[in-house]
Amino acid sequence: MPSETLWEIAKAEVEKRKSHGSEGDGAEIGEKSVFFLGSKNGGKTTIILRCLDRDEPAKPTLALEYTYGRRTKGHNTPKDIAHFWELGGGTSLLDLISIPITYDTLRTFSVVLVLDLSKPNDLWPTMENLLQATKSHIDKVIMKLGKTNSKAASEMRQKMWSVMQKDHPDRELIDPFPIPLVIIGSKYDIFQDFDPEKRKVICKTLRFVAHYYGASLMFTSKSEALLLKIRGVINQLAFGIDKSKSICVDQNKPLFITAGLDSLCQIGSPPVPDSDIGKLQAHSPMELWKKVYEKLFPPKSISTLKAIQDPARDPQYAESEVDEMRVQKDQELEQYKRNSSKTWKQIELDS
Repeated sequence: MPSETLWEIAKAEVEKRKSHGSEGDGAEIGEKSVFFLGSKNGGKTTIILRCLDRDEPAKPTLALEYTYGRRTKGHNTPKDIAHFWELGGGTSLLDLISIPITYDTLRTFSVVLVLDLSKPNDLWPTMENLLQATKSHIDKVIMKLGKTNSKAASEMRQKMWSVMQKDHPDRELIDPFPIPLVIIGSKYDIFQDFDPEKRKVICKTLRFVAHYYGASLMFTSKSEALLLKIRGVINQLAFGIDKSKSICVDQNKPLFITAGLDSLCQIGSPPVPDSDIGKLQAHSPMELWKKVYEKLFPPKSISTLKAIQDPARDPQYAESEVDEMRVQKDQELEQYKRNSSKTWKQIELDS
C-alpha cells in the first residue's frame, strides 16, 4: 500500500475529528485558523513561535508552512485548536494563498500581515500586493460559497462591518477586509531611530490603511513587553480571547490600535503640503496616500521585488539527492493543486 501524503493524513484527521465531534456529550471543539504573510524576513515565524510558547530558533520559511496550537477552555472540556499557516518569500509566492483559505475553512480564518518597518521602500508594494491577492482570492471563495450557502455568505459580509460601530463617522468611507485582519509593523527597535518626519509618514500611512480595511494595527520588536501584547492579539484571533481595548496613537511610541477605534479625523490628511495634493492626480483616498508615501519612499522596481531567489534552485547549493526529492515534492504540490481545482469544479457542478 503506498504511503499517504501529508495532505491525505491531514484530511483523514479532520474527518476523524468531525466523526468524534458528532458522538459523546456534544461538547464543542473550537477550531480557528490564522494566516501569516508579509515581508520576507519580517519576523512572522518568531511571532508564531512566541504565541505557541516554543523556545526554538526561527528558521527561514521558503514556501508555505503549517503548525498548530491547543488551548484548554476549562476543566474537563475539549481543547480549542488553532491552525497557523505562514507564507514565506514575501510577495514571490502569491499563488499559494489559495491553499489554506478554502470553501470549507474561510469562515474560521483571520489574516495577520507582518510588515518590516526597517525597510520603508519595500513596505507599500509588499502590503499592496499581498492584501490585493488575498482579498481577491477570498472574494472568489465567498462568491462560490454564496452559490451553495447564501445565508453563510451573507453572514460573512455582515460580519465584515462588525468592527465598526454603526454610528462611527467613517462608516461610509471605509472598505472592510472580508475576514479579520491585523497589521503588525515589526522591527520597531530599528524604526524608532528613523528621522521623526519619516516616522510620521509611515505611522500615518499605516493608520490610514488599517482603518480603511477595518484592521487592527500594532508595532512590535524583540521587546518582551511588545511581544506579549502581540501574543494577546493573536490569541484573540486563534482562541477567541477577549479583545484588548487599549490604544496608542503616539508616533513616538509603538502604535497599538484595535480595529474600529481610530478615525480619519484623528489620522489627519496625508503629510504633504496642500498645494501639492492637487498635483498628485489621485482617483481615490487610498491612491492619494500611496502617491504621498511613495514620493518619500520610492519603491524598488517590480522585477527587484520579485527576484527573490529560491535557495533550492541556486547552483551553489546543489545536492543531487536533495534536488531529486525537491522535484518529487514540487510534483506532489502541483498534483495537490490540480486535485483542489477539480474539487472546486465538482462543487460548482453539484450546486
